[in-house]
Amino acid sequence: MSRATEETNRRMLRARDAMDRAYAQPLDVPALARIAHVSPAHFIRVFRATFGETPHRYLQRRRVERAMSLLRETGLGVTDICFRVGFGSPGTFSRTFSAIVGRSPRAYRKEAAALNVPTCFTKAWTRPHH
Repeated sequence: MSRATEETNRRMLRARDAMDRAYAQPLDVPALARIAHVSPAHFIRVFRATFGETPHRYLQRRRVERAMSLLRETGLGVTDICFRVGFGSPGTFSRTFSAIVGRSPRAYRKEAAALNVPTCFTKAWTRPHH
């Protein structure tokens, strides 16, 4: 690997790490490009080549991953979670979540709650009664 490639990878990792740390903050391409010390257009191109997705898509995925955790582990409302993870509107959150996860945030929470029931209870409730 050339020295220039190593430096480019380091710059992209620096920007990705910033997204991982500050996923709930309003992050835009120009700000991320400044972190990587490149132009916005170059940043988008190189980030996608390096990580296989655009910076915007990566950030959305990180926010949805965090939302999934909050849906499973807290009683926070879906709208609260939406804003807590950095989405600007519940509609955008729900559409993005559904596109990435394959179901709505509410359906995901319901399914996750059902999976957290200890198996001894599910067996007792699903056994035929005589």
